[in-house]
Amino acid sequence: MKHLIHLKVNGDDYELAVAPHRTLNEVLREDLALTGTKFGCGTGDCGACTVIMNGRNVSSCLTLAVEADGKDIMTIEGLTPSGEELHPIQEAFVAYGAIQCGFCTPGMIMSAKVLLDKNPHPDEPDIRAGLSGNLCRCTGYNKIVEAIEKAAHQMNQD
Repeated sequence: MKHLIHLKVNGDDYELAVAPHRTLNEVLREDLALTGTKFGCGTGDCGACTVIMNGRNVSSCLTLAVEADGKDIMTIEGLTPSGEELHPIQEAFVAYGAIQCGFCTPGMIMSAKVLLDKNPHPDEPDIRAGLSGNLCRCTGYNKIVEAIEKAAHQMNQD
């Protein structure tokens, strides 16, 4: 039996009928065609599926869509609503070569956004702790940390 849910995703309201076992990741990717949110491990260990729900980063692969009913969700597509420009975090990831294969990048960027929203002046240990739920197999994290430091500096100048 499907459940009617209401989601606000990237500022847009949606009403969907979903089976109780479907995850937020499935709904975002399959029903709303927001494929920037990746599906990685399916167990909440890699962070590739990270989205922001009511200001907190969550693993969309572990969050049932019915649990997101009435919640405000931001995906990587909603970081810059116009889609015309990059967010300072995205710009820094590109500038510092923190993207490599790109699979983990959306989740990393969403976790970085939550971190910088809560702590606009993080030090390296803060950044590493803020990314502790995200895995990257390509960069070795140093470039990611440098990119987030640069983004924090840039965002605080504006």
